[in-house]
Amino acid sequence: MRKIIQLIIAIFVTSLLLGCDTYNKDEFKKLIQNSYDRVQAKAKIKGNFCYYLGSVKFPYTDEPVLADDIQWVIWNKGKLSRSLPLFAEIGLLTRQPVDSKEGLYHYDLTELGQEYLYSSFKKSTSGRTYYDNSFCYGPIKVIKVTDVSEKTYERGLSGYNETQISVDIDYQVVNTPEWVINNQDKLKALYRTSSVRLPDVTYPQSLLYIKGKDGKLYNKSSSYFLMQPYGKLLTDKE
Repeated sequence: MRKIIQLIIAIFVTSLLLGCDTYNKDEFKKLIQNSYDRVQAKAKIKGNFCYYLGSVKFPYTDEPVLADDIQWVIWNKGKLSRSLPLFAEIGLLTRQPVDSKEGLYHYDLTELGQEYLYSSFKKSTSGRTYYDNSFCYGPIKVIKVTDVSEKTYERGLSGYNETQISVDIDYQVVNTPEWVINNQDKLKALYRTSSVRLPDVTYPQSLLYIKGKDGKLYNKSSSYFLMQPYGKLLTDKE
């Protein structure tokens, strides 16, 4: 997930300080919006909210859990056993049974799935390639900065004296696709309630900045929300 990690952008600000303890909310709003927009442009994704499928390369055929599988492989196969059927049901993947292998299916991307797919890969020290795939939607539009507060800790995130600036914002999500709106319950069941962001609804969010020794502010919050399939698969029968 090298590209995903890179999307946690480290940015700094020198123009936000108006006085010793006063911050310009309008400047923060511009900064935050730019960071969200930059993530989309850099990764070429459809939005800031991404449903992680697991480590998979399409086309893909189900692989049963084997006795000698390491724990990571077991976890990954478990994720795929829930995420892939869901998005096949929604229409972003095709799903065909494998001949003579009951309970196993073959998956590939539909045209809609290609449109919303974000794919990356990395290589392990052993030389194995890991492919990570997500379906992303929902560009963020920052409505306003509601509060900026500063607090100094003797032992902060870095382990030593640190000044943290918490920035609270209100935002909306634009261009939420129909496949998200029409499948809210199924997505929430697998990816939790906060995974669905609807149009024309205002949501709160807190962002964290660290004030460096040079007086600059460094963003410690991700501009990219990667949602894991932690819940259960909700079928039409349920």
